[in-house]
This record gives sequence, C-alpha cells and structure tokens, in this order.
Amino acid sequence: MGILRSFNVGVSGLTATGQGMGVIADNIANAGTNGFKGSRAEFQDVLATSLKGIDGGDQFGAGTRLAHIKPIMTQGDVARTDSITDIAINGDGFFNIKAPFGPGYTRDGSFHFNKEGELVNSDEYPVLGYVADAKGKITNKMDAIKIGNTAIPAKGTETMNLNINLDSRADIIPFNPEDPENTSQFAHSVTVYDNIGTQRLVTLFYEKTGVNQFKYHAMVDGSEAEGGIEGKFQEMASGTLKFNDKGILQEEIEEGNAFNFNKGATQGQKITFNFGKSVTEGGDGLDAATQYGTNSNVARHTQDGFQAGTLASMSFNDDGVLTAVYDNGESRDISQIAVAKFENNEGLFKVGKNLFKESRKSGQVANGKPGEFGRGEVLSKSLELSNVDIANEFVDLMKGQRNFSANAKTLTTADQMLQDVLQIKR
Repeated sequence: MGILRSFNVGVSGLTATGQGMGVIADNIANAGTNGFKGSRAEFQDVLATSLKGIDGGDQFGAGTRLAHIKPIMTQGDVARTDSITDIAINGDGFFNIKAPFGPGYTRDGSFHFNKEGELVNSDEYPVLGYVADAKGKITNKMDAIKIGNTAIPAKGTETMNLNINLDSRADIIPFNPEDPENTSQFAHSVTVYDNIGTQRLVTLFYEKTGVNQFKYHAMVDGSEAEGGIEGKFQEMASGTLKFNDKGILQEEIEEGNAFNFNKGATQGQKITFNFGKSVTEGGDGLDAATQYGTNSNVARHTQDGFQAGTLASMSFNDDGVLTAVYDNGESRDISQIAVAKFENNEGLFKVGKNLFKESRKSGQVANGKPGEFGRGEVLSKSLELSNVDIANEFVDLMKGQRNFSANAKTLTTADQMLQDVLQIKR
C-alpha cells in the first residue's frame, strides 16, 4: 500500500500544480486587460492517517490541494489617454454598472456613449452616477449617466449686477427723456436677453437729483420696444441710488420695472438692477456702487441671461462630474460618477467581462461620491491598467513547471519501484 500511496500523493501534486499553473496563465493572459486584478494560488497539505492516533505525530501526508485562489486587489498603473470618456479610480472603490444580473462593479473605466446618449461600458451596460437637476446641481439620486437633451433653452435676464462709481462732483441737470444723452451725468450700455433669448441693448442714464443722490433710467431704442419708434429712446425701468456722506451706497429704491420688448418677447419682463449690498441691506460698501470724487465709470457688470444653445463639447473633471458645454458659452453639470466601496474587496465574486458582484464575504456596497470617506479619486482621460507583473508571473511559471516535473518524477519513481516488486515473483 505504501507504493500505491505514493501514486496518489504524486497525482495530487500534479493536479494542484496544474491548477496553479492555470491561475498563472490567466494572469498572463489578462496582463493587458484594463482594470484586471490578478490572483494567486494558495495550496494546503492533505493528511491521511496518524500512526499514533489522536495523540498526533508520525502522520502520513496524502498530498496537496488547491485551497484558495486569492485575488490581488492592489492598484494598477494609471495611463493617460485622449478619450474624454476614459476614467480611472485612484484609490479604493469601483464603478457602478447596471448589468443584466443586477448591480455590477468594475475597475475598467473604458466607457463610451451609445446612440441613446448613455455612458456605457464595452458590453453596452449603463454606468451609474448621481444625476443633476434642471439647474445643473448634483443630487443624491443615482441613475444611468445620460446626456439627455443636447440643447439648452434660452433664459431671459432676471438680474443685472453693476459695480460702478458715480462722480460726486457732477452738476445737477434736469433730465429730459427726449434727449437723455445730453441731459444725464453718465451713461453706459449693457446687453440683456429677453425671454426667447434675443439680445437686447439697454442703456442706463444716470441723473444727479440732489446731494448724494442719483436716479438711473434704463432705456432701449424704440426699435427694440413694443410700439416704439426707431431712434427714440423708451424708458423701461428706473430707480434711485442714495449714498451717505462717505460715498457708500446707503439705499437703492426701485421705482419702475417692465421691459416690453417686441418681436415675440413676453411683455412686462422684469430685470432687477443690482448695485450691490447697500448699508440698509447690511452691507459695508466694499462691494457696491460708490459715489466718490472721481470720474464715473463701470468697473464690472454681469447678467444671468443667455441665448438658446446646442451641445458643443463635454468632459469629466477630476471630481467625476460630467459637464456639458454649449455653443452659447454656458456650461451645465450633467452627472457625477458614483464610486462603490466594500469592506472586503477580496470577497467580491468575479463574473467575467471585467465585472464583479457583491457576495456575503465582500459585505454590502456603500455608494458615494469620489474622494468621500475613503473612496478613491476619479481621474479623467485615464485608464487603470492590469496590476499583473509579467516578470513575477514568469518566475512563478518556472516554479510551477519545476514543481510539476518533481511530482511527475514521484510517479515515475513509484512506478519503477512497483515494477521491481512485480519482478520478485519471477
């Protein structure tokens, strides 16, 4: 029986070594697979009998077996690419994939947009993220990342922010709306948008009405106004600016505001002229209109309206946020990549196609945004490469070949011994 036992032990060695070679071969085969995580074969000895029973000692071994294939979940190298939809995770975490079997997870960030505008992997499975609302604010709702409508509707101007100085040395001149250019102390023009996105030119005329007090008149050419006469200004809004004796804006009072543009625009559009936070509003005058003894000037002005636009480009930033840029100069956040985190990454179950799924050993998934609570950061225009080290795999390959040959030698030797036993009878 001793010689026959040697056959069994040798066969177990060949079987286990062959299985271990399969693990090495799989690693080598996937050395070029993006996001692939290599594995390591771990073996255990097998005991058969003990010559001393339960007291132990003098035990016969029955060979070896493949006990465990341990996933190696270390970070792979990150390579830069030219594709805007290539994304890598630097650190812990996985991309969320909506797979046919349910939630899937991957480190392979080679994504693309399909014909429906959804971000998908190479198998056309949607990638999940946190979607933005209509105003471009990222919410906590997870869904497929999708471009959706490639156009952005026009937005009429609602607020015009102005940072100006009005010359306190100006003389008081009666304002004549029929000749505003010659009867105002200062004037400048701004561009606004009506509710259908048409650019309109508004000229603000400033009339000094008293000490530390100016009145503004927002006027448009008659060609821009409903029922207006071309070449003749028509007032659409007005208000009063009051300053204290230090030239700081004390109070702003709106007196009228209704823009009746023509050519299909909504009548009565309101555009608020914001001259900064006055003292009455709790301001300190550092970010508001002033009245100093210097020439009147406009330091800065901004407004919140824009024309309708179509999608011009899009990109992911390093926070994993997909931003769409439109040809009217506006940009809007579409979605943000969701990153899945597990207590035990090695416990994830491989399902092929560079995908994992949750298991009892991995623990439950905890989704979140990149960089939050231990999750890795997202790198745009990048791909994580396989973490397989070819040099180490070749060394393991040679070790496996040596072990396989040694186990084969056990069988040939035991066979020769058995032949010698059979010769005794002759």
